[in-house]
Amino acid sequence: MLLPPTAKQRVRESFDRAAGTYDGAATVQRWACHRLLDMLPGDMAAPVRILDAGCGTGYGARLLRARWPRAEVVCTDFAAAMLTHARQESGLCFMADIENLPLPDSLFDIWWSNFTVQWCDNARVFSEAARALKPGGSLLASTLGPETFHEIREAFSGIDSYRHTLPFIDHESVKSSLEAAGFNNVILFREARRAHYPDLKSLLRSIKEIGAQNVGEGARDGMMGRAAWQKLRETYESCRQPEGLPVSYDVVFCLARL
Repeated sequence: MLLPPTAKQRVRESFDRAAGTYDGAATVQRWACHRLLDMLPGDMAAPVRILDAGCGTGYGARLLRARWPRAEVVCTDFAAAMLTHARQESGLCFMADIENLPLPDSLFDIWWSNFTVQWCDNARVFSEAARALKPGGSLLASTLGPETFHEIREAFSGIDSYRHTLPFIDHESVKSSLEAAGFNNVILFREARRAHYPDLKSLLRSIKEIGAQNVGEGARDGMMGRAAWQKLRETYESCRQPEGLPVSYDVVFCLARL
Protein backbone atom coordinates (compact mmCIF):
# COMPACT_ATOMS: atom_id res chain seq x y z
CA MET A 1 0.00 0.00 0.00
CA LEU A 2 1.44 3.36 -1.05
CA LEU A 3 0.72 5.98 1.62
CA PRO A 4 0.98 9.70 0.82
CA PRO A 5 3.45 11.60 3.04
CA THR A 6 0.76 13.09 5.29
CA ALA A 7 -0.82 9.68 5.94
CA LYS A 8 2.57 8.10 6.56
CA GLN A 9 3.34 10.79 9.12
CA ARG A 10 0.08 10.01 10.94
CA VAL A 11 0.99 6.31 10.99
CA ARG A 12 4.42 7.17 12.41
CA GLU A 13 2.82 9.27 15.14
CA SER A 14 0.43 6.42 16.00
CA PHE A 15 3.31 4.00 16.49
CA ASP A 16 5.25 6.54 18.53
CA ARG A 17 2.26 6.90 20.87
CA ALA A 18 1.83 3.12 21.07
CA ALA A 19 5.45 2.32 21.98
CA GLY A 20 4.62 2.01 25.68
CA THR A 21 1.56 -0.22 25.21
CA TYR A 22 2.65 -2.27 22.20
CA ASP A 23 4.27 -5.22 23.99
CA GLY A 24 1.26 -5.80 26.20
CA ALA A 25 -1.19 -5.85 23.29
CA ALA A 26 0.80 -7.52 20.50
CA THR A 27 -0.18 -11.14 21.14
CA VAL A 28 -0.75 -12.09 17.49
CA GLN A 29 2.37 -10.21 16.44
CA ARG A 30 4.41 -12.20 18.96
CA TRP A 31 2.93 -15.47 17.74
CA ALA A 32 3.80 -14.55 14.13
CA CYS A 33 7.36 -13.72 15.13
CA HIS A 34 7.89 -17.16 16.66
CA ARG A 35 6.11 -18.85 13.76
CA LEU A 36 8.35 -17.11 11.26
CA LEU A 37 11.45 -18.18 13.14
CA ASP A 38 10.18 -21.78 13.23
CA MET A 39 9.96 -21.76 9.42
CA LEU A 40 13.70 -21.25 9.00
CA PRO A 41 15.49 -24.26 7.50
CA GLY A 42 17.28 -26.25 10.15
CA ASP A 43 20.46 -26.42 8.07
CA MET A 44 20.54 -22.70 7.33
CA ALA A 45 24.05 -21.27 7.57
CA ALA A 46 24.63 -18.88 10.46
CA PRO A 47 24.36 -15.30 9.21
CA VAL A 48 26.95 -12.63 9.86
CA ARG A 49 24.57 -9.65 9.72
CA ILE A 50 20.75 -9.43 9.95
CA LEU A 51 18.45 -6.47 9.34
CA ASP A 52 15.24 -6.33 11.39
CA ALA A 53 13.19 -4.08 9.11
CA GLY A 54 10.41 -2.39 11.07
CA CYS A 55 11.72 -3.70 14.37
CA GLY A 56 9.12 -2.12 16.65
CA THR A 57 10.16 -2.59 20.26
CA GLY A 58 12.84 -5.15 19.35
CA TYR A 59 11.11 -8.43 20.17
CA GLY A 60 12.18 -10.00 16.87
CA ALA A 61 15.75 -8.83 17.38
CA ARG A 62 15.80 -10.62 20.73
CA LEU A 63 14.72 -13.90 19.12
CA LEU A 64 17.22 -13.52 16.29
CA ARG A 65 20.07 -12.87 18.73
CA ALA A 66 19.06 -15.94 20.72
CA ARG A 67 19.07 -18.05 17.52
CA TRP A 68 22.40 -16.67 16.26
CA PRO A 69 24.36 -15.19 19.20
CA ARG A 70 27.34 -14.26 17.01
CA ALA A 71 25.34 -12.46 14.35
CA GLU A 72 25.13 -8.67 14.19
CA VAL A 73 21.45 -7.71 14.39
CA VAL A 74 20.71 -4.24 13.05
CA CYS A 75 17.29 -2.72 13.85
CA THR A 76 15.46 -0.05 11.94
CA ASP A 77 12.03 1.54 12.38
CA PHE A 78 10.49 4.85 11.34
CA ALA A 79 9.02 5.50 14.81
CA ALA A 80 11.58 6.99 17.18
CA ALA A 81 9.75 5.90 20.35
CA MET A 82 9.76 2.27 19.17
CA LEU A 83 13.52 2.46 18.68
CA THR A 84 13.97 3.68 22.26
CA HIS A 85 12.67 0.27 23.38
CA ALA A 86 14.49 -1.66 20.63
CA ARG A 87 17.86 -0.33 21.78
CA GLN A 88 17.50 -2.53 24.85
CA GLU A 89 17.71 -5.53 22.50
CA SER A 90 20.26 -4.20 20.02
CA GLY A 91 22.56 -1.21 20.25
CA LEU A 92 22.65 -1.10 16.46
CA CYS A 93 19.45 0.86 15.80
CA PHE A 94 18.64 3.64 13.39
CA MET A 95 15.50 5.44 12.25
CA ALA A 96 14.51 4.98 8.61
CA ASP A 97 11.66 4.14 6.27
CA ILE A 98 12.20 0.60 4.97
CA GLU A 99 11.04 1.78 1.53
CA ASN A 100 14.20 3.90 1.36
CA LEU A 101 17.03 2.54 3.48
CA PRO A 102 20.13 4.73 3.97
CA LEU A 103 22.39 1.69 3.62
CA PRO A 104 24.99 0.46 1.13
CA ASP A 105 24.27 -2.44 -1.19
CA SER A 106 24.87 -6.11 -0.34
CA LEU A 107 25.28 -5.65 3.40
CA PHE A 108 23.04 -8.29 5.03
CA ASP A 109 22.69 -12.07 4.99
CA ILE A 110 19.07 -11.96 6.23
CA TRP A 111 16.36 -9.32 5.79
CA TRP A 112 13.72 -9.95 8.46
CA SER A 113 10.41 -8.17 8.95
CA ASN A 114 7.43 -9.06 11.13
CA PHE A 115 4.07 -7.30 10.55
CA THR A 116 5.52 -4.23 8.84
CA VAL A 117 5.24 -4.77 5.08
CA GLN A 118 1.45 -4.19 5.07
CA TRP A 119 2.11 -0.52 5.87
CA CYS A 120 4.32 -0.12 2.82
CA ASP A 121 4.46 -0.28 -0.93
CA ASN A 122 5.49 -3.87 -1.61
CA ALA A 123 7.45 -3.11 -4.75
CA ARG A 124 9.56 -0.47 -3.01
CA VAL A 125 10.15 -2.52 0.13
CA PHE A 126 11.19 -5.70 -1.64
CA SER A 127 13.38 -3.79 -4.08
CA GLU A 128 15.18 -2.21 -1.12
CA ALA A 129 15.46 -5.60 0.58
CA ALA A 130 17.05 -7.09 -2.53
CA ARG A 131 19.49 -4.18 -2.74
CA ALA A 132 20.50 -4.49 0.92
CA LEU A 133 20.99 -8.27 0.82
CA LYS A 134 24.14 -10.06 -0.23
CA PRO A 135 23.88 -12.37 -3.26
CA GLY A 136 22.30 -15.56 -1.94
CA GLY A 137 20.81 -13.70 1.02
CA SER A 138 17.43 -14.61 2.51
CA LEU A 139 14.25 -12.65 3.09
CA LEU A 140 11.90 -13.71 5.89
CA ALA A 141 8.77 -11.68 6.43
CA SER A 142 5.23 -11.81 7.72
CA THR A 143 2.51 -9.50 6.47
CA LEU A 144 -1.28 -9.40 6.42
CA GLY A 145 -3.70 -10.63 3.77
CA PRO A 146 -7.18 -9.43 2.76
CA GLU A 147 -9.17 -11.41 5.35
CA THR A 148 -7.49 -9.47 8.16
CA PHE A 149 -10.02 -7.52 10.27
CA HIS A 150 -12.90 -8.64 8.04
CA GLU A 151 -15.26 -8.55 11.04
CA ILE A 152 -14.50 -4.85 11.51
CA ARG A 153 -15.16 -4.04 7.85
CA GLU A 154 -18.42 -6.02 7.84
CA ALA A 155 -19.66 -4.42 11.05
CA PHE A 156 -18.95 -0.90 9.77
CA SER A 157 -20.43 -1.57 6.31
CA GLY A 158 -23.92 -0.77 7.56
CA ILE A 159 -22.78 2.30 9.49
CA ASP A 160 -20.83 4.47 7.02
CA SER A 161 -18.67 4.37 3.89
CA TYR A 162 -15.37 5.35 5.50
CA ARG A 163 -12.32 3.12 5.43
CA HIS A 164 -11.81 1.37 8.77
CA THR A 165 -8.95 -1.02 7.94
CA LEU A 166 -5.95 -1.02 5.66
CA PRO A 167 -6.56 -2.31 2.11
CA PHE A 168 -4.60 -5.51 2.68
CA ILE A 169 -3.36 -7.10 -0.54
CA ASP A 170 -3.58 -10.76 -1.54
CA HIS A 171 -0.68 -13.18 -1.26
CA GLU A 172 -0.32 -13.55 -5.02
CA SER A 173 0.45 -9.84 -5.27
CA VAL A 174 3.07 -10.26 -2.55
CA LYS A 175 4.64 -13.10 -4.49
CA SER A 176 4.64 -11.10 -7.73
CA SER A 177 6.37 -8.17 -5.98
CA LEU A 178 9.05 -10.45 -4.56
CA GLU A 179 9.76 -12.03 -7.93
CA ALA A 180 9.82 -8.64 -9.65
CA ALA A 181 12.44 -7.51 -7.11
CA GLY A 182 14.67 -10.41 -8.13
CA PHE A 183 13.91 -12.98 -5.44
CA ASN A 184 13.89 -16.70 -6.24
CA ASN A 185 12.58 -19.77 -4.45
CA VAL A 186 9.66 -17.70 -3.16
CA ILE A 187 7.55 -19.65 -0.67
CA LEU A 188 4.39 -18.26 0.90
CA PHE A 189 2.28 -19.68 3.72
CA ARG A 190 -1.08 -18.32 4.87
CA GLU A 191 -2.37 -18.95 8.37
CA ALA A 192 -5.51 -17.63 10.03
CA ARG A 193 -5.30 -16.40 13.61
CA ARG A 194 -7.96 -14.87 15.83
CA ALA A 195 -7.75 -12.76 18.95
CA HIS A 196 -10.78 -12.47 21.25
CA TYR A 197 -11.97 -9.65 23.49
CA PRO A 198 -14.77 -9.30 26.06
CA ASP A 199 -16.39 -6.32 24.30
CA LEU A 200 -16.04 -4.01 21.33
CA LYS A 201 -14.32 -1.23 23.25
CA SER A 202 -11.60 -3.63 24.38
CA LEU A 203 -11.16 -4.92 20.84
CA LEU A 204 -10.77 -1.47 19.29
CA ARG A 205 -8.55 -0.32 22.16
CA SER A 206 -6.19 -3.24 21.51
CA ILE A 207 -5.74 -2.09 17.91
CA LYS A 208 -4.96 1.41 19.12
CA GLU A 209 -2.46 0.04 21.65
CA ILE A 210 -0.40 -1.51 18.86
CA GLY A 211 -0.59 1.69 16.81
CA ALA A 212 -2.63 0.17 13.98
CA GLN A 213 -5.64 2.47 13.98
CA ASN A 214 -4.51 4.80 11.16
CA VAL A 215 -5.59 3.43 7.78
CA GLY A 216 -4.56 6.09 5.29
CA GLU A 217 -6.84 8.15 3.08
CA GLY A 218 -10.59 7.73 3.44
CA ALA A 219 -10.69 7.26 7.20
CA ARG A 220 -13.26 8.93 9.45
CA ASP A 221 -11.90 12.19 10.86
CA GLY A 222 -14.38 12.64 13.68
CA MET A 223 -16.15 10.81 16.48
CA MET A 224 -19.09 8.46 15.88
CA GLY A 225 -22.50 9.45 17.17
CA ARG A 226 -24.14 7.51 19.99
CA ALA A 227 -26.71 5.86 17.70
CA ALA A 228 -24.05 4.76 15.21
CA TRP A 229 -21.90 3.33 18.01
CA GLN A 230 -24.83 1.40 19.43
CA LYS A 231 -25.64 -0.04 16.00
CA LEU A 232 -22.00 -1.01 15.49
CA ARG A 233 -21.84 -2.74 18.86
CA GLU A 234 -25.03 -4.67 18.19
CA THR A 235 -23.81 -5.73 14.75
CA TYR A 236 -20.47 -6.92 16.07
CA GLU A 237 -22.19 -8.88 18.84
CA SER A 238 -23.56 -11.22 16.14
CA CYS A 239 -19.94 -12.39 15.64
CA ARG A 240 -19.47 -13.34 19.30
CA GLN A 241 -17.86 -16.71 19.96
CA PRO A 242 -17.49 -18.57 23.26
CA GLU A 243 -14.05 -16.97 23.71
CA GLY A 244 -15.38 -13.45 23.11
CA LEU A 245 -15.62 -11.01 20.21
CA PRO A 246 -13.20 -12.10 17.48
CA VAL A 247 -10.86 -10.14 15.26
CA SER A 248 -9.17 -12.11 12.48
CA TYR A 249 -5.63 -11.95 11.14
CA ASP A 250 -4.87 -13.40 7.72
CA VAL A 251 -1.13 -13.87 8.14
CA VAL A 252 1.09 -14.31 5.10
CA PHE A 253 4.55 -15.70 5.78
CA CYS A 254 7.18 -15.11 3.09
CA LEU A 255 10.47 -16.93 2.55
CA ALA A 256 12.66 -16.07 -0.45
CA ARG A 257 16.28 -15.93 -1.59
CA LEU A 258 18.26 -13.82 -3.99
